[in-house]
Amino acid sequence: MKEQTECTTILVGKKASIDGSTMIARSEDGGRTIIPESFKVVNPEQQPKHYQSIISKQVIDDEDLALTPLRYTSAPDASGKNGIWAAAGINAENIAMTATETITTNSRIQGIDPLLTTEEGGLGEEDFVTLTLPYIHSARDGVKRVGYLLEKYGTYEMNGMAFSDKDEIWYLETIGGHHCAARRIPDDAYVIAPNRLNIDEFKFDDPDFVCSSDLKEVIESYNLNPDFEGYNLRHIFGSSTIKDAHYNNPRAWYIHNFFNPEFGGKPSDQDQPFICHANRKISLEDIKWAESSHYQDTPYDAYGDQGTAEQKKTFRPIGINRNFETHVLQIRNNVPAEIAGVQWLAFGPNTFNTFVPFYTNITITPASWQTTAKFDLTKIFWLNKLAAQLGDTNYRVYGELEADFEQKSLAACHKIQHDTDVAVKGLTGKDLQTKLETANNKMAEVVYNNTVELLGQMVDEGHGLMTLKYDLLD
Repeated sequence: MKEQTECTTILVGKKASIDGSTMIARSEDGGRTIIPESFKVVNPEQQPKHYQSIISKQVIDDEDLALTPLRYTSAPDASGKNGIWAAAGINAENIAMTATETITTNSRIQGIDPLLTTEEGGLGEEDFVTLTLPYIHSARDGVKRVGYLLEKYGTYEMNGMAFSDKDEIWYLETIGGHHCAARRIPDDAYVIAPNRLNIDEFKFDDPDFVCSSDLKEVIESYNLNPDFEGYNLRHIFGSSTIKDAHYNNPRAWYIHNFFNPEFGGKPSDQDQPFICHANRKISLEDIKWAESSHYQDTPYDAYGDQGTAEQKKTFRPIGINRNFETHVLQIRNNVPAEIAGVQWLAFGPNTFNTFVPFYTNITITPASWQTTAKFDLTKIFWLNKLAAQLGDTNYRVYGELEADFEQKSLAACHKIQHDTDVAVKGLTGKDLQTKLETANNKMAEVVYNNTVELLGQMVDEGHGLMTLKYDLLD
């Protein structure tokens, strides 16, 4: 069984973003073994007509796959040995989905609606994108589809997931084995969701809040609400543990203070708000910095010089060696619908990679992003992994090289994207897709070449830093 991934989700409403787009982002993190990730398009004829989970052996009724599937992008595991794990993508109608964020639970709800065991069946992270994204026509549709699947098949793990279209973002969390709750993210707000149950305030009589039909009854019947007033789902169904204080809360705290320095608080604070507002409009670069962060300028930075050895290991950072794939799913509102969907994608540890803004109205992805399961330096995943492991040996020296590389790469991609947006005006159908695929290939090539150049610079700088040397020359 694949080690359960542990991630960091960032959501940005259209009035909170710099260009009026909706953006949903997540770093897909893994365990102690490397999990190579790929980038693929699933065309309608490739969507499974019969489906069985690898981990739980859950069989999906054919009637639940009978709807006409849409084309969609995905970021699946390269090996496929533990299932598809499609992770994230945008479908042909510009509906985006990211799944899943591993979250927490408590014994009270598990005693009422237990998670299934994998021997009993149920759905998990390997399944949700494949069974949902090709069949939805709005972000709200995604919530309904997942709610239906959970009620019918159940789940063996606790997961959070997000959906977006050009107008709305919805965040959903599973509760117990068969329940869920979701809320619409306000247009002017952002969300940071680490590996804990995150939804706090919940209003059962508000259309911007959706849940399983009997969820309120479950809360009341089993006396699950610890608060005197209102409903806080994190208090009711989630956790407030020492692990949260060290593993989860500090990640949110650090980014809240990045987006709004007046946020304050302490890293371990258990009741950090779910819905927040930044002191500026949030850009793609802000999200990349956040997903790459490791508590810079604090005593908790593993690469820094402010803290003690113990402090540097106190809190789990967002940017970590276990980042294997990170994405921002952007639905733009300032361009025609045919080019509105952009999947910003990066492979490997976020401290030494860059995002590439791939158009999603395509039928094929660049070859260098179609990852092989075995080490292969023609594939960007493995090149990024190598750069990160070399960079980790001396971040003080290599970090500035990476910063220059990232700015150079993002600038080049922005330029290609701006030029392409103009060049494809008036094109439709296959002619348009061909132009977008050409642009994607060009961006992939630029970033691949820039990464090779970065590695060369790191080798040059590192030559004189090797331990195995002798200063006297003959």
